[in-house]
Amino acid sequence: MNRKNNQNALYLVWAIAIVACLLVVLFSLLFASFTYGSGVDITTAPPSAEGGSPAPGESSAPSGEGEGAGSETPGASTGIDTTSAALLPETEDAGQEYIDRLTFLGDSTTNGLREYGVLSGGTSTTQVWTPSSGTLTLYFWNAASIVYPDTGEELTIEDAVAAKRPEYLVITLGVNGVAELEEDAFKLYYTDLVNAVLEASPTTRIICNSIYPVENDYQYIDQISNEKIDTANGWILDVAEATGTRYADSCSVLKAEDGSLREDYGNGDGIHLNADGYNAVLQYLRTHAYL
Repeated sequence: MNRKNNQNALYLVWAIAIVACLLVVLFSLLFASFTYGSGVDITTAPPSAEGGSPAPGESSAPSGEGEGAGSETPGASTGIDTTSAALLPETEDAGQEYIDRLTFLGDSTTNGLREYGVLSGGTSTTQVWTPSSGTLTLYFWNAASIVYPDTGEELTIEDAVAAKRPEYLVITLGVNGVAELEEDAFKLYYTDLVNAVLEASPTTRIICNSIYPVENDYQYIDQISNEKIDTANGWILDVAEATGTRYADSCSVLKAEDGSLREDYGNGDGIHLNADGYNAVLQYLRTHAYL
């Protein structure tokens, strides 16, 4: 009888242990879902510059016709602390040679630099790092691979940085985070990315670039509003201050008076820039150089 009781007790212990494990797994899945958000990437790669034809599934609206990079006037205030030591101040024009020293890491708003051929090397430039999909989500940065243009292979961001050791890395990332992350989580993911880059290449100068504004008729304006973007840009500035890196407020040259993306700088889908918009950003970086 005692032997049977011992067996029953053992079975009970095992049952409790199995149930406890299942509860831990369930809790972990629920926690992950709250941490990472829905995971839906509501931005897509911009249309190819060749012929201006939009990619499948994107807006068929024509690209706006801008006035050129030299004709922009500053738009609405971004609400950024202009006294911050991390904010890149205005400098003399550092020229095209400076732009050629920059490597650009980011989502579909970075991929357009290659699509429109506005960098040296045109559409074959090796300065743009994005995944093969053309976009990158902030909270999945450490699980993503970018196409390393020097070889064409797919590498993690850390491996690409370690291989290239870029002199400058311009990070333009977080527009999806605006829709899906609270302040603490946004800053945590962004800080982890910056620290991972610095660990892989301590000499790389990191420029945390601002998220660009969207047009008022953008399809997802209820999820990614310009007010939320301004708030998130403040978080990026905070990260730059905390990590000893620099912040570029390039969004300031893209804004209309109401804080939205200037129509002549948009490609027609409400969120992505056209060639004139990208040239305005590059001109801003040239005149707010990290020297």
